[in-house]
Amino acid sequence: MSDATPELSIVVPMHNEAANVEPLHAQLVAALEPLGRSAELVFVDDGSSDATFERLADLHRGQGTAGGDGPSVEVLRLRRQFGKSAALAAGFDAARGHIVLTLDGDLQDDPAEIPRFLDKLDEGYDLVTGWKRRRHDPPSKVLASRLFNLVVSRLSGLPLHDVNCGFKAYRRPLVDELQLRGGLHRYIPVLGAARGYRCAEIEVAHRPRQHGSSKYGLARLVTAPLDLLTVLLLTRYAARPLHFFGGLGVACFAAGLVLDVVQGVLWLAGRPLVGMAMVAFVGALLMLLGVQLIAVGLLAEHRISRDGGHPRPYSIAERLPNRAPHASPTT
Repeated sequence: MSDATPELSIVVPMHNEAANVEPLHAQLVAALEPLGRSAELVFVDDGSSDATFERLADLHRGQGTAGGDGPSVEVLRLRRQFGKSAALAAGFDAARGHIVLTLDGDLQDDPAEIPRFLDKLDEGYDLVTGWKRRRHDPPSKVLASRLFNLVVSRLSGLPLHDVNCGFKAYRRPLVDELQLRGGLHRYIPVLGAARGYRCAEIEVAHRPRQHGSSKYGLARLVTAPLDLLTVLLLTRYAARPLHFFGGLGVACFAAGLVLDVVQGVLWLAGRPLVGMAMVAFVGALLMLLGVQLIAVGLLAEHRISRDGGHPRPYSIAERLPNRAPHASPTT
């Protein structure tokens, strides 16, 4: 077994992509070989119900080729489907390379683009993300993606066209600082930029899916905006949550107070509002909500002062460790 740290780590999260395992591995090997850099492949099976893990285990046993040449292979199998953020987190924890690249396991990302990502990193960037300008996806998915990226770009101030592209290249320090959970993988460039890392994008080819089915679902239309609120809280108010919750609380309390004061003045003047009881109820409710939001902010401040960190968002059921090509199995 080789303990040398590879220059490149390629992390590939997969869920029910059995038919894509072998062709993807072959394309990765072909793309990496001309670079002349040491590399490892880290495949993460996110609770697949098909033969994805069995195909990955075959790659691991033979290290991908009949002769055992090429980049070393490591395989992680998660106990259940934890989601892409958790799968990436597991892959990042296992990866050892100075530069880490990620791409999806559906063969829609072209591994031949890897040298272009590395060239862009060499310009002084810490993160390079792909931009799938021409997408081979259903129209509903394309429209939702464009709307999502427009909103994220405007709210975050990060001028990227495709924040959520799975094809990315990272320098090691950024990877080590990422804390992914829920659906935060969609906002990695925003999280990185908020910590001062330099981000860029390059236009990449997007290929039609040949095998398997898309994991895109309508549930993302609900979860993505909620995750965006989480990202905005983490990037703008992570160290001062009281400014976020307290600001909302003060606004709600002030609105409720104004309603009740205006209602009281009009009542004393003999000109009560229509539905006075309802107005009074809404005013009192807003003030109560304001007090609760301020309390939440104070509790969050207290938590931050005592927080010992988040647990890992995944559980590994089986790990086929990295080993150098031609290495003999241990007995």
